[in-house]
Amino acid sequence: MKFSTVLTLFAAASTEAFSFSRADPSLALRPKFSALAMATPEKTADKNPTTIGWDSHKPVSVIPDSLVREGDGPDGNYPMRAKFEKMCREAQKKITAQIAEIDGEATFQEDCWTRANGGGGMSRVLANGKVFEKAGVNLSVVYGSMPQEALQAATERGVDRAKGMAPGERVPFFACGLSSVMHPRNPHCPTMHFNYRYFETDGGVWWFGGGTDITPCYIDEEDMKHFHGTYKRVCDNHDENFYPEFKAWADRYFVISHRNETRGLGGIFFDDLNDRDPDKIFAFSTEALNSVVDAYGPIIERHKNDEFTEQEKVWQQIRRGRYVEFNLVYDRGTIFGLKTGGRIESILMSLPQTTRFEYDHKPEEGSREWDFLQACKHAREWV
Repeated sequence: MKFSTVLTLFAAASTEAFSFSRADPSLALRPKFSALAMATPEKTADKNPTTIGWDSHKPVSVIPDSLVREGDGPDGNYPMRAKFEKMCREAQKKITAQIAEIDGEATFQEDCWTRANGGGGMSRVLANGKVFEKAGVNLSVVYGSMPQEALQAATERGVDRAKGMAPGERVPFFACGLSSVMHPRNPHCPTMHFNYRYFETDGGVWWFGGGTDITPCYIDEEDMKHFHGTYKRVCDNHDENFYPEFKAWADRYFVISHRNETRGLGGIFFDDLNDRDPDKIFAFSTEALNSVVDAYGPIIERHKNDEFTEQEKVWQQIRRGRYVEFNLVYDRGTIFGLKTGGRIESILMSLPQTTRFEYDHKPEEGSREWDFLQACKHAREWV
């Protein structure tokens, strides 16, 4: 079966079925995308390897100027691949520099790697800082083919998209993304996560995905107004429907189902986004990614020197346990990385340095901890 019959696919990090009220956009965009795609050189036998491999990551001291190569991977929009990678690399440098400045003590350790069949990545991780216990920003460029179960694990649409494929048939793909998780020491400073990505598969199928979300331990109304307000302004610059839809999507996605609570207080989240010209979605993704520190930095600066009690630190550790539960049980990016042979240190970089699990812990009704938990069970509007 030619994979060009597949309508759209999945995303490499947290994903969920797209909720816009419209017909499947990939059908309408196929011809348009063909005009954007550039011819690529004749494929070689290893361009869509049957497995990426746990040991396929070769450490290098200097990363190439670009990990995107025109002749690699499925046929598609090479210019967008290169442009998206360039944008991610610039954002990684900018964000890590700003976060190191906020920390004021620790610096980011950089690890680079490549793969013989194309792609590679760069992880920048800060540990044991003055403000941040752990913070990481990871760039990844991946060429390969995935098993159908990886497709099905990565997105709710994956189940339907695998129908009609021959048993054992693999899905050639290209993915590029920048992802991050930051865990501050002070329980009054929230954890923050973001991921922005671009995907392609054989047959001219493409889409963008991503988002930025926040996971505090306590509710500070002004903090939430600032964080959500920043992303509402970003969304409104591109489409006034983006913020309400993407905010609701984040509230649905970041749910720890076995506890019937979210891991935090949301933000924006989107996926399978290909309902308009790719350059317009690229512009939105670029502004959203470059607004991470604007949305998050002032909150950290405001609270990084706050005094806290031992009880507040314990609550932070318990909430970090919830973060671990979500990432290891439900996060589709983690599942996708593990099923496709991703670099394990980068996949698990999102986990906090320290955490705590207490048996049947219940905060006292009416307490700040209890109020926070209610917000995790019943989504609130912040702007």
